[in-house]
Amino acid sequence: MNRLVTALPGFVLENRLEFLFATWRKKLGEHPIAVELWNGKRFALGEPPRLLLRINSRRALERLMRPSLASLGTAYVEGELDFEGHMRDAFHTIAGFLSSLYQPNQRRKLRKTLHTRQLDSASIEHHYDVSNDFYRLWLDENMVYSCAYFRSADDSLEQAQVQKINHILNKIQLRPGERLLDIGCGWGALVLQAARKYGARCVGITLSQQQFEEASRRVQVAGLQDRCEIRLQDYRDVTEEFDKITSVGMFEHVGLNHLRDYFRKIYALLPDGGIALNHGITSTDPDSEESPYGGGDFIHRYVFPNGELPHIGLLLKEMSAAGLETADVENLRRHYARTLEHWTDRFENNAAQLRRIAGDKRYRVWRAYLAGCAYGFANQWISLYQIVACKADKQSAYALPMTRDYMYS
Repeated sequence: MNRLVTALPGFVLENRLEFLFATWRKKLGEHPIAVELWNGKRFALGEPPRLLLRINSRRALERLMRPSLASLGTAYVEGELDFEGHMRDAFHTIAGFLSSLYQPNQRRKLRKTLHTRQLDSASIEHHYDVSNDFYRLWLDENMVYSCAYFRSADDSLEQAQVQKINHILNKIQLRPGERLLDIGCGWGALVLQAARKYGARCVGITLSQQQFEEASRRVQVAGLQDRCEIRLQDYRDVTEEFDKITSVGMFEHVGLNHLRDYFRKIYALLPDGGIALNHGITSTDPDSEESPYGGGDFIHRYVFPNGELPHIGLLLKEMSAAGLETADVENLRRHYARTLEHWTDRFENNAAQLRRIAGDKRYRVWRAYLAGCAYGFANQWISLYQIVACKADKQSAYALPMTRDYMYS
């Protein structure tokens, strides 16, 4: 059905919807979803429905005729439809319906987007410069916006985020007095911990003005100005040498065409015997960086403009081509699913304040995005890897111990 649906008389429209739902029920079986029009007329795919979609405009019906995460997500963000309940429950129900409607492996092929300094900076601003107060309401107290590390399912988010930072700093064997560069430092939690607990001399860089200001403030409050420097700087402009380099949740912005140059830059900033760790999201499909059922289209439009996710195979290939030897790979996919469960719960619990800060549309974007990511990581649509690497030469090969025991001591 095309856009002429908006001009159809009410009784004709209702007849077509009834036919569509009857077709879906016959083809797919029952699903616990009901749709309610603005006039109160209801259509159900199964009884009793666990999810009620309230249609606020005829424009939403166009999207409903060809449902996807992109079309339904757009309708929700634009206020064309609403629902009741927790967004994570709603996403789970919709994803179950879409998985029966479409083949699960119907993903787009890799699409490489243009990346320039100006575009990358604008993309970072779009995603991170919403408001520090916005993020503060659903992140942990240290404002760590990346996958936590749960030693137990009962760990609090605060505890798991500190464990993640320590896990990273232990992996790179950070020692007192060493120079550490954190690429994409966020609000400064990692460099603060590295200076305070490990005695390192740290530089954190970000392209987000609000992150820069808040991280700089936190360094001052902690009295660590002599060991921590926060810069508003592109990683390509860093020239000093660092003993250790971390990059946490940043390389997703680099672009598939620029991965090798990105890792060559890390190689150039490391001395012989230096160690780097890259922590980032990857695709689980070697032939696509998209989430299934149109999820990638929604993210590109509303959340991460120009973001691109490589498969772990491509990531390791590009690191090797840049002269880095992979020493350790750890999959933290399940940890990110758990992290996102915490974030979505906090987001739901602070809905009124978040809507006031960000506005209704941006609130809806983030509500859908966080719940979708929680589902995506839990169901292997996307993954998360930490990779420890050093220079691929004879001297650097002995920078790390023979076993992984040191990471957990």
